[in-house]
Order: sequence, then C-alpha cells, then structure tokens
Amino acid sequence: MPDRRHGVLWLTLGLTISLLLSTGIGYFALGGEPGAQKRQAQLGFWAPTIPVTPRFGDPAPALAPDDTTGQAPTADGVAKALGAFASDPRFGGKLGLSVIDAETGDALYGLRADTQVTPASTTKIVTAAAALSALGPYHRFATRAVAGSAQGEVVLVGGGDPTLAVGAKATYPGAARLDALAKQVTAAAGGPVTKIVVDSSLFTGPDRGVGWDATVVTDGFVAPVNALTVNGGRLTPGVPSSKPADRTPTPDLFAGQKFAELLGVTAPVSRGTAPEGARELGRVDSAPLQHIVELMLQLSDNVIAESLLRHVAVAKGQPTTFEGGQTAVKAILADLGLDPAGHGLLDGSGLSRQNRISPQLLTAILHATTGAEHASLRGVLAGLPVAAYSGTLANRFGNSPAAAGEVRAKTGSLEGVSALSGVVVTDSGRQLAFAAITDGVPPGGKSRAEAGLDEIGAALARCGCS
Repeated sequence: MPDRRHGVLWLTLGLTISLLLSTGIGYFALGGEPGAQKRQAQLGFWAPTIPVTPRFGDPAPALAPDDTTGQAPTADGVAKALGAFASDPRFGGKLGLSVIDAETGDALYGLRADTQVTPASTTKIVTAAAALSALGPYHRFATRAVAGSAQGEVVLVGGGDPTLAVGAKATYPGAARLDALAKQVTAAAGGPVTKIVVDSSLFTGPDRGVGWDATVVTDGFVAPVNALTVNGGRLTPGVPSSKPADRTPTPDLFAGQKFAELLGVTAPVSRGTAPEGARELGRVDSAPLQHIVELMLQLSDNVIAESLLRHVAVAKGQPTTFEGGQTAVKAILADLGLDPAGHGLLDGSGLSRQNRISPQLLTAILHATTGAEHASLRGVLAGLPVAAYSGTLANRFGNSPAAAGEVRAKTGSLEGVSALSGVVVTDSGRQLAFAAITDGVPPGGKSRAEAGLDEIGAALARCGCS
C-alpha cells in the first residue's frame, strides 16, 4: 500500500501554490484570537521568492486526492486512540469531540458531539464555507468612487472589501489599493476634488457583536464592522508583530481621510450616501474570494470574517447585520444538505462568548468541503493552517513531529475556551475530519488545553484506526 500520510494535505498546498502563481497574489499578515498570544504566522500564501522551511523537513510528494486505498477506520479503532482524552483534566470535563471518515461521512467517534459548545475561532470554518457557497471562489469585492451631488465632491463607496490597502506598508499585500483608485479619480474628475464623502451603507446594524468582550476593539483584535475599511482597520499596518494591532474606532472615516490625503483634499471627511445613478470615477476590485478566505483561516483574521458574514447576508437577501448573516448561513447549510440544528452562532469570527455550535456540525461541514459535490468549498481545506508549518499552527505540535503536515486545522481560543477542528491523514492513509472543543478550560490552563488538543490530532495521525 502506498504511504499517503502526506498526500491529501500537501496536494491541497500544491493547488494553492499553483493558484497563487497564476494570479501573482501573495499575502503575509497577522490575525488574532483574544486571550492567546499572537503567533508570528508563516505564509498564508506562498510565492517562490519567499522561502518557507517546514519544521520537520520537506513534505512528501503529493498523491491523488481521490486515492481510496487507505484502510477504512473503525469506530473501535478511533475509540481506542482517543478514549483516554474523555477524562483528561486539561479539558475541565467539557470536551466536545466529533470524528468522522472524511471520505464517507460515517461517524467514528463522539463525545458530547451533538452538544452546542462555544467554538471560538473555529467559527470561521462555518463562515468560510458559507461565503464560498454563496458567492463562489472567484468573486471579488469592489470599492468605487463616484461623483457627489456638489461640484468637486467625490463619494468613496465601500463595497465590503476587508483587505483594501493604503500606504507603503499595507497589511494585505496584493490587495486592491486606495492610491490606485485615487489616480483613477484624478484622471476622471474633470476638475479639482474639494470634498470627500464616505458611503459605508452596505453594512447595517451594530458594529460590535453580542457577547464580544468590551475591550476586544481597544485591545486590537478586531475593528468595528464596516463596509469601508483599509488595512483591516489597523492604524499602523506593516510588518507583523507579536502584539495586537491598534485599530481605528471609525474605519470608514479613517479610510476617507487617507483617500482625501491622496487627492490633496483638506476639507473634513463626512459620511453620506452616493447619489442614485452617480457617475463612476473609478473602481478597484479585491483579490478573489478564495484568497481572502484562505487568509482569514490561516491567520484567524476577525475583520475578514465579519465582512464575509455580511456578504453572505447580501447573497441571500438578508439584512447585512450579525443576525441577518447567520440567518443566511443556516439557509446555506440547509442548501448543502446539512442539518442546521447544531447551529447557534451569533457572529462570523467566533469572538462572541455566546456563540454555540455542535462539534458534529463542524465535522459535517468539513466533510462537505472534501467531496466532489461541493467543489467550490475546497478552498476551506486549502486555507486551514498546517501543523508545525503555517498560520496559527506554525508554533503548535512541536512535540508531535509525526503529526507535522498531517493535521490541517483551524484553531480557536477565548478565555476558558480552546478548540481545534480540521482534517488529518491517518497512518493508514485515510482522511478523517475532527472537531475538538472544550469550553471548560480551568483558569490558567490555556496552554495545557492546547497541548491536549494537539495530542488528539497527533493520536489520529498515528492511528491506523482499524
């Protein structure tokens, strides 16, 4: 039997590299999960000019993703590998765990699998799948400038592009840029620009979620949700640091001020709406949604997640609010043939402490991303961080070299919550989907809980499970 342990995961990486090289887009940024020290992320997207060195050597050659020669796991085999974790004190007696065969969808192991638990940033798996399903991987978000109602007035219209860039050290290299839009406006305006108005009306409702910590914005983990945001709302974007980034409390006015500076406008920026039928003076489009989703998952970017939730609402004809977005998500889950009974989410990022989801719904979504029936969802797998290699898992699994490159998963962290959900290739070459979440982490036990979740992933990677 050929050794497929690296096959499925590294093939997905290879597909990501090929897509990157064909579009010339690369990203390097830092995301965040409150309650956890931010990690220096390796590349969310790879380019040949930026070397990436795996911590445990080079990856094995990729094999065909539809190779089903791997020995099928059994429920007894998985239970034997994971049984001891049920009583592990690091999880505070509240571990929720679901494991399924990713190739068949068969349930292999469940511990509180149908109980709704607090998922933290594993919520972003749901947001990613919903966005790709609703919009498709090649969708782009447009930022436009149109003529205002008065002479010399220009309206900057936010299209919900969470990666829109400005400045020499933009947060998301390869993103659409305000300076390019300013050049278009200068050429098309037909006269001096004297005033900038910002239109961020695409997104409505509260700009902070129910259940968010009061300091989550001031601590720099997210900006207020807004349809017009530059550099993720960061005040000083650029080279990633180990600290959360300072954020503007008014993303649209901040973006408008940067735009005004580019155009030499000194008048104060104000909010408004674009006149109906206004003449377009310029437009810049974001990178394809596929890339944005991968960036969100790799770096756990909360601003991207909340923007995508609102775009899902737009696609489903719902109000562009937290509530409207989740109503749309539940409709999409039903469209995918999934039972939304385990869904109790209130935001798109996982920042809300009132979010709830069942581990078995997460694994059902992951199963949908692996099959041919929903090809547009493959980007979810492509974006998941790789153990000991990339994104928020770059510095995880350090004590489990056998799991390096085998586990591809989204992390989640809030005070008292640790989560890990993704896919793993077993020692016998079978791909499993898993969701391991505890919302009962003892005080001061975050690092121990994370180590325990890593051990669950490593146990599955080592497991023949037959």
